[in-house]
Amino acid sequence: MKMKKLLCLVMPYAAAACMDAQNISTQSWNMRVQVLDDGALPMADAHVTIGFSLPTPLGEDIRSDRVSGVTDTNGVFAASHPDTGSISLGLLIQKDGFYPVRVTYDLSGNYKPEKWNLNPTWTLKKIMKPIPMYAKSVNLGMPVVEKPAGYDLMAGDWVAPYGKGVNSDILFTAYLDKRGEYDSDYKLVVSFPNKGDGIQAFEIPTTRFSRDGSALRSSQNAPAEGYAPQWIQTRTVRPGKGYSGNLDENRNYYFRVKTVLDENGAVRSALYGKIYGDFMQFRYYLNPASNDRNVEFDTKRNLMENLKSTEQVSEP
Repeated sequence: MKMKKLLCLVMPYAAAACMDAQNISTQSWNMRVQVLDDGALPMADAHVTIGFSLPTPLGEDIRSDRVSGVTDTNGVFAASHPDTGSISLGLLIQKDGFYPVRVTYDLSGNYKPEKWNLNPTWTLKKIMKPIPMYAKSVNLGMPVVEKPAGYDLMAGDWVAPYGKGVNSDILFTAYLDKRGEYDSDYKLVVSFPNKGDGIQAFEIPTTRFSRDGSALRSSQNAPAEGYAPQWIQTRTVRPGKGYSGNLDENRNYYFRVKTVLDENGAVRSALYGKIYGDFMQFRYYLNPASNDRNVEFDTKRNLMENLKSTEQVSEP
């Protein structure tokens, strides 16, 4: 079947699959996907679509096809198809009342059973209570080194004198020892102004494409405990060895700010939020309601106003 273009929800990278119609393999790809709910129980009747490209003569619109169905009582949907020159498979899982899952699987290169026989398991997270939040996408350059710079999450800016922010919610302190163009050590310390404030990391399933997976990366609620008072990020450059460090684009964070403790050290009040991505290019979300750990963002109700197109947030 010929389509002007593939559904962007199913195969966002399919354009790379255009190729000479004669240059195809006789192998087959196989996928057996299991779908679970938030309780790790098999989910029946989830809609599954697997998109793939067809041989496309050079200069013509992309040809594609797809296999669709629903999961059985074990939460399983299986499909197989002779290879037609695809270099990727696009998986879309949907069910009313749940956040969709979108994944792209790489088939490029020579046939490899471990790449072409897929047995993924994915969880559909329930849509529970999306709320208005302060949400912003940032790409921050440090305004100063070797001294803390405060960032105001509600204002979306550095605290004076580096910006228009008023209250420091998160402190960033950068240290750079640069001995040459390809010889340096960099350390970023992420800390907080209040006792009880803190941060904890969480990761999503790793795929080739960093935004694959559930539309809701996080849980619906931030954890009540487990927050560390600081996070340290490092980056090292050595001549002839390139970069090393702990930057990870699949890493995400929950955080707690504006914390007030009682006389016993228990949290009396605090604000909770989350960060998608690693420092210093990330998207943050802050729930303004005290002691409410809900971090399920309603994308149509951003409390941050007058954002540039590059600062807007479209993920829950």
